[in-house]
Amino acid sequence: MNKIKVLIVDDSAFIRKLLRDILSTDKEIEVVDFARNGKEAIEKLMKNEIDVVTLDIEMPVIDGIDTLKEIMIKKPTSVVMLSSLTKNGADLTIKALELGAVDFITKPSNIFKINNDDIKNLVIDKVKIASKVKQYNKNYNHKIKTIDKTKYDSNKNLNKKDRKDKIDNIIAIATSTGGPRALQNVISNLSSEINSPVVIVQHMPAGFTKSLANRLNNMSSLYVKEAEEGEFLRNNTVYIAPGNRHMKFKKERNNIKIILDNGEKISGHKPSADAMFYSLCEIDVKKIITAVMTGMGSDGSKGLKKLKESRPDIISIAEDESTCVVFGMPKSIINLGLADKVIPINDIAKEINKLMGRF
Repeated sequence: MNKIKVLIVDDSAFIRKLLRDILSTDKEIEVVDFARNGKEAIEKLMKNEIDVVTLDIEMPVIDGIDTLKEIMIKKPTSVVMLSSLTKNGADLTIKALELGAVDFITKPSNIFKINNDDIKNLVIDKVKIASKVKQYNKNYNHKIKTIDKTKYDSNKNLNKKDRKDKIDNIIAIATSTGGPRALQNVISNLSSEINSPVVIVQHMPAGFTKSLANRLNNMSSLYVKEAEEGEFLRNNTVYIAPGNRHMKFKKERNNIKIILDNGEKISGHKPSADAMFYSLCEIDVKKIITAVMTGMGSDGSKGLKKLKESRPDIISIAEDESTCVVFGMPKSIINLGLADKVIPINDIAKEINKLMGRF
């Protein structure tokens, strides 16, 4: 069996040793080399056959972001970023995912906790997943853009918390590995007058979903935010479930309130797409459109099955395998016969706009 060949890139000798020791416990992984900075990383990547690079964001000489750019140009390789639990670290991580990193691992605030079994298993699992994903190919062609929000009347007075909209439609999106880049494609191309809230579960730890929301907000004509406890859904607004909270909903007359649940993981995740879909079963609106996109595992399939049973009229979209970084979550939806439409990422926003009467 061919082992997964890993290059560890970090300016800390301590972290390099810790990662080597963790990855070396798995018989399927081989750490083939180390690099102390981005310059060394590029040189060693070009000389060796590497399946996965673990790449620290903050390094001397050439930092992680510039190194990632070079990797994607010179020798596209699956990259897992190492990020600090800071706002700047979160912002840079989202940028790295935008540039093509497959996933990221957060460094514990207490570095010695990295020897915790859960963290060890997480590091190994993410490297294994990264080794299996394909690089973004020619079917994924999306240019990043920024939006001047002042020209969109639908986004005025969005900070008034007492504002409530009558909600007739809901668009619900679930995604995981590869999701941030997929969301950029979809959310930035939705109509500014979609006449619906958009609710999103993206598997991501606490501290990173706000950075993701801010980044998406800068490139969408819709208002994108991290969901808050007790706020009411508004049309033409996108809500991302906070890391480590399930996003659920409660109907109050013609309004729908967001409930952030701190309960146990559901389907192995928190936030969970299943939790979101289960909750939507109790919400009576005219139209629900769901989209399950790139991601490992099957989160969303059980909840969508129940949602389909309670609301046979909902329209469910699954991302086509040709553009998925990991064809796990969409595959489970398709295999269960729950997908009404199977669409490449570049066409999902166009299809949602069409279904909402916005061409």
